[in-house]
Amino acid sequence: MLNYLDCLDDKRLDMYARLTDVALRSKIESEQGICIVESAKVIERALDAGLRPVSLLLEQHRVCAHKQLIERFESLWPDVPIYVAPREELANLTGFDLTRGALAAFFRPTLQSAAEILERAHRVAILEDITNHTNVGAIFRSAAALGMDAVLITPGCYDPLYRRALRVSMGAVFQVPWAYIGCDVKGTAKHGNVARAGGWSETGVELLHNSEFRVAALALTGDSISLDDPCLQAADKLALVLGTEGEGLSEHTIKRCDYTVKIPMSHGVDSLNVAAASAVAFWQVRTACN
Repeated sequence: MLNYLDCLDDKRLDMYARLTDVALRSKIESEQGICIVESAKVIERALDAGLRPVSLLLEQHRVCAHKQLIERFESLWPDVPIYVAPREELANLTGFDLTRGALAAFFRPTLQSAAEILERAHRVAILEDITNHTNVGAIFRSAAALGMDAVLITPGCYDPLYRRALRVSMGAVFQVPWAYIGCDVKGTAKHGNVARAGGWSETGVELLHNSEFRVAALALTGDSISLDDPCLQAADKLALVLGTEGEGLSEHTIKRCDYTVKIPMSHGVDSLNVAAASAVAFWQVRTACN
């Protein structure tokens, strides 16, 4: 049932308010376990993944355009409120114009452990402290499209369920299994060293090795092998470790990996944006079944 709103002071809309304030957004999500999903296509993928919605928020002039989405909500979750308000009012509430006129709040999915995910995977990506939501989302989209079985993230990596990361990924965050590595399932440190650069690798690389993975760090070092080296494609189970732009992977991580790998470059270019590099690497090491 559609709820047409005249007043946007309703407390039920608090979770949608001031989303441009990162600190407030983090406080809301950490306490209530909620993520905000933008655009009908990404909302559909959240529903496909079985996430339980809290509410749906639509611009009034796009109600007809979102007829199928409304019908699906009413069929799957008849008790979930669907709020409708004028575009100008929603812009005042959220602090930005809605992309394609739809936002939804979902309860965050229950995460698996890295060990559980590794039992079923052969190709995984590990994101070490990547602190850019656009890059995180783009890497997830490439992982889904190019045959990666899972993504594992370190405690210092930005949240894949942040609104911008979700939007850039086009919902791939709901399609590719992911978990934290080198910490508990919520990303909380298990020991004092996990917070320092590469600290996750003290237990994380050991977990990968115990799960029969070879671990390849994408890094420019004197002994880096080429991404097209046959040993990488021949590995039954392979984990690719990607680092934040600028500083790259930590020395602690590189030393614990089985290989350091570089993408061959030309015209004097030494590196790519991490999201672009991930797509190249995922394509190269994909398994035959993908």
